[in-house]
Amino acid sequence: MIFCRRIDSPVGPLMLAADESGLRHIEFRDNRHPADRSDWHGGDNDILNATEAQLREYFDGERRDFDLLLAPQGTDFQRVVWQELARIPYGVTISYAQLAQRVGNASAMRAVGAANGRNPLPIVLPCHRVIGADGSLTGFGGGLPTKQFLLRLEGALPGEQGGLF
Repeated sequence: MIFCRRIDSPVGPLMLAADESGLRHIEFRDNRHPADRSDWHGGDNDILNATEAQLREYFDGERRDFDLLLAPQGTDFQRVVWQELARIPYGVTISYAQLAQRVGNASAMRAVGAANGRNPLPIVLPCHRVIGADGSLTGFGGGLPTKQFLLRLEGALPGEQGGLF
């Protein structure tokens, strides 16, 4: 059984969904690729509790890495891309071309972009850290203002200078 919970966040409401195998979904209010929620039930489990707590710590600037049991559902290729997303450090951005190279197929930028766009666990699997080769903030399932917010939170917004000068 998949349990779900809606939580408030600085980027708007998030819907969390998990079963005994792990966290399955984090969805924004206007998710570009919403999940089929027909088998979701309101309820409570340890994974939802941990996810909510860790997301709050992340938004409060107290957490850089997530330690959650994850169970995203997708094709083999999508899962390889999502595993690579998890390796992008907090505060770092990479391009779609770099992500394609990291998954072993430098010419697969479109396929990587599509897999990135279908990421069912945004924020935790940080697809917001993937940007255009020119530093542009390209598509994001939660909308570009959300992507901008997340990158600014991490101090990784391209074109912005940190420090005193």
